[in-house]
Amino acid sequence: MANNQISLLELIKIFTEYRNYIIVNIKHLQENYHRTSIKRLKGVRDENGELIQPWLRTENIDKAEYVGMGDFKFNRNNATINMLVRRKIKLVKLEDKTPILEVAGLLVNDLNSFNNYTIVSDGKINVKSLQVKISSKKLFELLKAKSVLEAEQFDFRSEHIIELDKLPLVPINACYSSIDGLFQQLAEIKVLSSILSACLKGRSDVFVRSQIDELQNYYLSKNIYTNFPTTNEYINLQEAIANGTIDSRVSYKIDIGSKEILNLGKLPVANKFLDRMYRVYDKETGKIFTKPRFEMGFNDNIAFRHKLLSSRFKITKVDELMKSIFDDFLGLEENGIVTSILAKVGAESLMQVLQDKHSGKYVGKEEIVAALTAANSKLEQYVETIYREKISPLVFYIGATGNLPDEIAVSAIAAQELAAKYPNLQFSQDEREGRFFEVGDSIISVYAQTEYYSKIAISVED
Repeated sequence: MANNQISLLELIKIFTEYRNYIIVNIKHLQENYHRTSIKRLKGVRDENGELIQPWLRTENIDKAEYVGMGDFKFNRNNATINMLVRRKIKLVKLEDKTPILEVAGLLVNDLNSFNNYTIVSDGKINVKSLQVKISSKKLFELLKAKSVLEAEQFDFRSEHIIELDKLPLVPINACYSSIDGLFQQLAEIKVLSSILSACLKGRSDVFVRSQIDELQNYYLSKNIYTNFPTTNEYINLQEAIANGTIDSRVSYKIDIGSKEILNLGKLPVANKFLDRMYRVYDKETGKIFTKPRFEMGFNDNIAFRHKLLSSRFKITKVDELMKSIFDDFLGLEENGIVTSILAKVGAESLMQVLQDKHSGKYVGKEEIVAALTAANSKLEQYVETIYREKISPLVFYIGATGNLPDEIAVSAIAAQELAAKYPNLQFSQDEREGRFFEVGDSIISVYAQTEYYSKIAISVED
């Protein structure tokens, strides 16, 4: 093969643009695949560690050797790229393989399953090649011009081997976007999205409660995707390592943060923060609930107020950020931050619902659920765009090369030095051993973590 001028990232962009004109040999992929995570088994374990399998299982509807080109997803904090492959499946009973045709008034004989195949793992090629067929002459000529294909003539019947391990991971002259201000946006959106998700727990803007219950009984989510309970393939991790079932590797994490909050992982989920800083009580009886949850807010007699904090209670920068958003969302203090976030992503319906609720107007539960659902979707889409266009390419470059791009000319500093300079930052044990870079108003963290993966797969019939 001629010298390749195209990088793997550029090839993935081509695959994404022409994904409808290329199919992948799934058998070839599976036979040459190396697992990068711990295998999960469908089911739960009893008190003796025995696996109890679900009463349903899935079967592939398509038995074809080829499947459609998957969607490529970048990991948000390391140099990993996954290919998400969609397959058509059906639900059948485990005991006699009787197909399930209808659940909650819906036909479920043509479902989708999604399997992740890690193409690049922590900056290293994990899938050396893909065996494909190409149905577009334009795509064929493009790949041939990029020295990816060896064939001279286009033939839609032909199989091609695309050797991924022969390609450089990143383009030589790529430019990377500024990350200034992005962490604050992402942090605010993460907090608000966590609140909305907590409010929506067990609720749907499409299905009633009895339908949701029936979907769950058949291991289906509100989006009609399979959602089986899973457990690790091992019972005892140390025993699994000793007998060779499980092995470990070093994974390098790359996080974006600020000079006050090191990364998004420092932000607790909504209900945990609700319990930390607020009281949820019955307006009629005054009863305080010991396990407060946001979904309680759908009851008309439920109200929220601040906890009375002791003088020993230490307020952190995480607390300050989250409290401003919680206070505004709950109507305890109007500071405009929630409206600002929602306006940024175009979630006008929830802006109006919150305004009406805070002014004492009646808003029906169905309208609230619909507004919460629509807003949460827009928040997720906005975040996905930020990562795809601005953060993931930079994270991947750092993880793949071990360096910052040339245009970011800053030196690494240790955790101790960074903590002395910015005392509000909090570090985990792994983060204390990392390297840090001040880039404008942001902090880029690079640190190692131990990851475990299945070395010897324990086969359990799906």
